This record gives sequence, structure tokens and C-alpha cells, in this order.
Amino acid sequence: MSEQTNIDYAEVMRRLPHRYPFLLVDKAQDFVPATSIVGIKNVTHNEPFFPGHFPIDPVMPGVLIVEAMAQTGALLMSKTLDVAVADKVIMFMSIDGVRFRKPARPGDQLRMEVKVIRARGDAYKFRGETFIDGKLAAEAEFMAMVVTVQEPAA
Repeated sequence: MSEQTNIDYAEVMRRLPHRYPFLLVDKAQDFVPATSIVGIKNVTHNEPFFPGHFPIDPVMPGVLIVEAMAQTGALLMSKTLDVAVADKVIMFMSIDGVRFRKPARPGDQLRMEVKVIRARGDAYKFRGETFIDGKLAAEAEFMAMVVTVQEPAA
């Protein structure tokens, strides 16, 4: 595997505007411009949602698994389009066909395989599948687009 297909945590931080506790991609691999990427999220017992979801039997909220897939797609877009995060942001537009198959728990590693279905300019449609230990945990189709950052009104 070539270095250019891997995206380390430092590059994730440069390419995505998300920060703790909402950055849900630790690194990525198998990046193919405008085609596909695999995002990795290590789920730890220290995640801020576990004390309330659920204290006795901790489960990562499904909506956050979908968000992790969307962030993986945004990472693919950012690197493909070389988006400058200082004045652009990649926004989630739609989601369809979400299915949850297996819960994510502390100690699991999410492997988010995201493929481009269609790209038109600054808008992309993706198919994402998240695996835990080789088993399908979640799947969805979603869209995102590059948007210019709006300065807050004074």
C-alpha cells in the first residue's frame, strides 16, 4: 500500500473542520481520488456519549455511525477537490436507505468503506458501509457538497 493512499490523523485534522467530541474519523486508507476511501474510527470507552447511551450496556448511537461515514466521504471530497477548510466546508445534504445491522461498542473498530456513486462539480453522492470485525454494521447512501463558509453577522 502506497503512502499516498493513507491519510493520517494530522491530515484528517487539516482536512475536516470537526473537533472533539465530534471528529469521528481517526485515519483513512485506500484513498482513490473521486472514487473511494476507507475511514477508520476506534471506539473507546471514553467516548462522551457512552455514559448516557447506555451506562449498563454502552452502544454507539447509530446516528453517529452515519456521521462517521459522512465525515469519511467529506475527507474523500476534501482531498480529491483540495478544498481549503479556511473558507469552505463540506455539508451533508441527504441520506437514504440507512440500515443498522450490528451495534458498535467500546473496543470496536469501525471500518467505513465509502464509494462515490456520482460526482457533479462540488456535489457528491456516496454509498457507505461500516464494518465491525468484518461484519456489516451499518449502510447508507448520502450526499454532500462544498459550501462557502458564511461569516456570522455582526
